[in-house]
Amino acid sequence: MATISGNLLYIAFFLYLGATIAFTVSITGKKWRNKQGEVSGNRWGTFGFLLSILGSLFSIGYFVTRWMHSGHAPVSNMFEYMTFLGIAIGFAFVIIYAIYRLDYLGLFTMPIVMLVIAYASMFPGEVAPLIPALQSHWLTIHVITVALGQGILSIGMAAGLIYLIRTLDFTKANKQTRALEFVMYCLLSLVGFIVIGSAFGAMDYEAKFTFINENGLEAEMNYTLPPLVGPNEGQLLTEGVIAPFFDAPALIVANDLNTVIWSMFTGLALYWGLRLILRKRIGGAVQPILKGVSPQAVDEVSYRAIAIGFPVFALGGLVFAMIWAQIAWTRFWGWDPKEVWALITFLFYAAYLHLRLSKGWQGEKSAWLCVIGFGIIMFNLVFVNLVIAGLHSYAL
Repeated sequence: MATISGNLLYIAFFLYLGATIAFTVSITGKKWRNKQGEVSGNRWGTFGFLLSILGSLFSIGYFVTRWMHSGHAPVSNMFEYMTFLGIAIGFAFVIIYAIYRLDYLGLFTMPIVMLVIAYASMFPGEVAPLIPALQSHWLTIHVITVALGQGILSIGMAAGLIYLIRTLDFTKANKQTRALEFVMYCLLSLVGFIVIGSAFGAMDYEAKFTFINENGLEAEMNYTLPPLVGPNEGQLLTEGVIAPFFDAPALIVANDLNTVIWSMFTGLALYWGLRLILRKRIGGAVQPILKGVSPQAVDEVSYRAIAIGFPVFALGGLVFAMIWAQIAWTRFWGWDPKEVWALITFLFYAAYLHLRLSKGWQGEKSAWLCVIGFGIIMFNLVFVNLVIAGLHSYAL
């Protein structure tokens, strides 16, 4: 069953890749005409939509078969959760594309789905039994609802990003273009994590440390990347590997902080490599592809996606989460880092809807808020979930 679920996920990944190619041809293939001289690009858009539907179906097949194999919902660790988040983004896209028929949205969303699934594949994917705190139906409801909400909110980000690339003047060096380039760098840092993790994984790199954990007991910590930062008061056991330059604070998960640092450095190298190849800002290089985009249409899509995703996230991230917290830890709220950032995410999107509806923040202002909101989600998933020690750290 595990082999079947893995194969279904592989097939889904390549279907998403096929959808990306089809949407790209739909947008850039305006020179492709049939014998009557009519443009046939829209057929490629429909083909991309069908491939994205098939990708969603196969990914749901992965989810169901893995659930049957493990006996619990496959959302209990970073591999399972990030994979399901990618599935949720793809599913949300299918629904929104069916309404608005924007091929440009597929060109941006499908690569994000593949990036999230590829990111998930960097974490251990073995099926493991649940600890007692996770053996609750409310956990399943909480996590699945959160992922669905975040998936829908991610569509808002994609539409907002399209709006910004389409409308900003990249011939000028100002805070808007610099901020958008920073967004591009952050996305490339996720790619960097996949590249650097795959490279050292292929070499079977490992470095072991001993350290004193928060309970005052000696424990081991394994690194899969060269240790730039070591565990607090840790001792390197593996010979022939570089020693860390400094130790992490006690409340920081050192090997995950090390991974984040490597991802940032690799993302920086990828970013400047692309800048040298393109000889312009990345946003400016992408902008000509989007000349046919209606800014008003993508602005509407971003708002609708967030208007739908916000209540779904609020239910999963706050209401259902508090019910599960009461069952698992006998308290509704405990100011755990993950809980705090879930609240920050909720308040941010609530402020977005208030500013959009009451203050008339549309267009560029709205698009920036969509992108920043997704940044908060990813910060919560990547940095808070990995680096900051807390009650949710068991999900790694």
